[in-house]
Amino acid sequence: MSAPSQPQKSTYDVIVIGAGIQGSFTAYHLAQRHKDTLLLEQFLLPHSRGSSHGQSRIIRSAYPQEYYSRMMPDCFRLWQQLEAETGTTLYRQTGLVLLGPPGDPELEACRRNLGVDEVLDATGLAQRFPGFRLQAGQVAVLDNTAGVLFADRALRAVQEVFRRHGGTLRDGEKVLHIEPGATVTVTTSAGVYKAPRLVITAGAWTGAFVEQLGLHLPLQPLRIDVCYWREKQPGSAGLGSVSPCFLTRGLSQAPHGIYGLPSIEYPGLMKVCHHHGSPTDPEKRDQAPSSAPRPDITVLSSFISSYLPGLETQPAVVETCLYTNTPDEDFILDRHPKFSNIVIGAGFSGHGFKLAPVVGKLLCELSLGEEPSHNMAPFAITRFPGVLGAAQ
Repeated sequence: MSAPSQPQKSTYDVIVIGAGIQGSFTAYHLAQRHKDTLLLEQFLLPHSRGSSHGQSRIIRSAYPQEYYSRMMPDCFRLWQQLEAETGTTLYRQTGLVLLGPPGDPELEACRRNLGVDEVLDATGLAQRFPGFRLQAGQVAVLDNTAGVLFADRALRAVQEVFRRHGGTLRDGEKVLHIEPGATVTVTTSAGVYKAPRLVITAGAWTGAFVEQLGLHLPLQPLRIDVCYWREKQPGSAGLGSVSPCFLTRGLSQAPHGIYGLPSIEYPGLMKVCHHHGSPTDPEKRDQAPSSAPRPDITVLSSFISSYLPGLETQPAVVETCLYTNTPDEDFILDRHPKFSNIVIGAGFSGHGFKLAPVVGKLLCELSLGEEPSHNMAPFAITRFPGVLGAAQ
């Protein structure tokens, strides 16, 4: 999104490929450290081809993994900082309800990491939030810090501050080739750029880029149905814009988990999605889906009839999004094992948006050779067997 009068430069301190939320926050942190940074995006902005579009995402402290929970205070602080820098509201606190069977290991780990003792039964949850119906014997845990991030607005905000700090954002430029070396050369559909450091945050396209560099990462792009469900009687389901988000843990009806957000994007419609999808080629992601049955919507319809009885059991709106999953659903945040001046951020597995301010900081730190501000062991490339061999 360079201004027409902006001169075409070819040399930068750092190049970042991919202007979704992770790449944009990486570029934001680099620019704040006074690094001359080029942020490249293959599509014209704004677009809905990747994983960062849409109006809303959940932000929560509730994680079963302690390493994510420990990042969240830093995330909240950085989101608030971005709000202050742009004078824009990016977050609405709604709370979050975790639903699951008592004693479920992930649910218990979330409760411990939150530091809360209270566990609600079906009666207690119905009194607090009438729109939810737990099944007999199931329980709920509350995360009062949680809420909704306004995703499209957040992406625009972080890119605005990046440019304000002197960063260059060029959209509509597809990367064609990466030539590693002490100086990395990136050839796009519109130019050739050089920098001593490169960060790749290209979402579902990352696998193809790193294969150019002799690295085979186990990244699986998934096409996700993003579904919105209408209240049977407007205003009667107790699931309006002030209701909490929710997330399931350990329910047999939803082995991959189901999550929901209050009525924000479409008035009177609640966003409820299965944390699962179908393998896809990102180049074909916008093609119309086949008329075959969509099993994820069947799972959601069954869940809604049991747990959210105030909603219709067929979606009113179905959109799509991309997840790029790793086998363990943890991120990849690491240097290339052969080219240490190339840093990779990938595999955000449908839960990375809220963590983007810290992910961007970590990728910035890795790129600049600084000591990372959080534990990086869970995100190492070497946790996947055979990947290093492919890179030699």
